[in-house]
Amino acid sequence: MKNLTILLIKFVASLVVFWISLDLFFEATIVDIVSFALLITIVSYFVGDRILLPRVGKLNTVVTDFFLTYLIVWIFGGILFESYLQVAWGSIISAALIAGSEVFVHSYILKNIPSETRKTSPAFNQRLAYEFSEEIDPEPEKE
Repeated sequence: MKNLTILLIKFVASLVVFWISLDLFFEATIVDIVSFALLITIVSYFVGDRILLPRVGKLNTVVTDFFLTYLIVWIFGGILFESYLQVAWGSIISAALIAGSEVFVHSYILKNIPSETRKTSPAFNQRLAYEFSEEIDPEPEKE
């Protein structure tokens, strides 16, 4: 039930963001706005919230969500919209607003979902952590 709440919050925030960035400044249809919001909600939830947030933390996940949104709007906006200006500014504005909203969504997730239900693991595999140093020759060279 909490995951459904998170998805609903992300979808509503994405709808508002794409309405502002694509329709308010440029001419976009409601179908474009809803499809972008749905795509960003699903991809951001699975990649950002389920995979990255428990492993790398809030700040790195927000940065990832920024670039993820920017790339998705840039790629699919280039296909759907004729105006290069709409694609360029729409992707920058969308990515910045989505990243701003994700700060609050990630705080909500970390506060309301118990840590034992989230998959937590260290940022790196500690079994593969080795210390590298120069080898010291036990017998120094004789001149």
